Amino acid sequence: MRRPSQESKELLGPNVDCRHCSLVTLCLPVAVDEAELAMLERVIKHRRLLARGEELFRRGERFHSVYAIKSGSMKTFTTADRKVVQVTGFHLPGELLALDAVGAGVYQYSARALETASVCEFPFNRLEDLGTLVRGVQRQLLRIMSRQIEHDLSLHVLHCKSTAPARLATFLVNLSMRFAERGLSRAEFHLSMSRADIGNYLGLAKETVSRLFTEFQERQLVSVRRKSLRIHDLYKLESLAGLHATVA
Repeated sequence: MRRPSQESKELLGPNVDCRHCSLVTLCLPVAVDEAELAMLERVIKHRRLLARGEELFRRGERFHSVYAIKSGSMKTFTTADRKVVQVTGFHLPGELLALDAVGAGVYQYSARALETASVCEFPFNRLEDLGTLVRGVQRQLLRIMSRQIEHDLSLHVLHCKSTAPARLATFLVNLSMRFAERGLSRAEFHLSMSRADIGNYLGLAKETVSRLFTEFQERQLVSVRRKSLRIHDLYKLESLAGLHATVA
């Protein structure tokens, strides 16, 4: 096992234990040895705890760090006159925020906690330097940025879907897949976002979203109790989202 060089030691800061984190393979390179993982841990600042409704960063602020969600969930959005104009995404544990700010040097959107959440902070200047010392870091960042581009494209496609039911079905199927990636239930999960936020994200009125949830329950596709959602027929929900040929 390699020992950190003197150059590597200059990057070291407060120690954060990543090796016991269940999300480590989602936000860090997969094939790193113990010494490299120790270097990565020490680049990460201490985890920051956010209360529900607290903002992590705001659109237009100077970019200085990338953040990984450790627990809880966040929403990102654009604003005008301090009002939410467009919800741009909902983010789950293991996902990184603010990589798209690298080029502009300022945050492109605001990020707010939907519930109590904790995040790990990666000061970008140190992470950039670390990329020259630890194999896989730069590739991992490119992979995550590619996912962000794919997300932006899928959002555009989602808004182009002709029917409101298809939009909501696609949204729920996407959430289901993302929870499954984290080793959680694909059929039952917590909806931390409001109906108004879901509607904003999908380009639908809040009332339309509420009506669709009622319709989905009547069709026995899902059941909703407050913030808890259970999917009863994933195949039909996927079909409604356009992932299969027909809806039975």
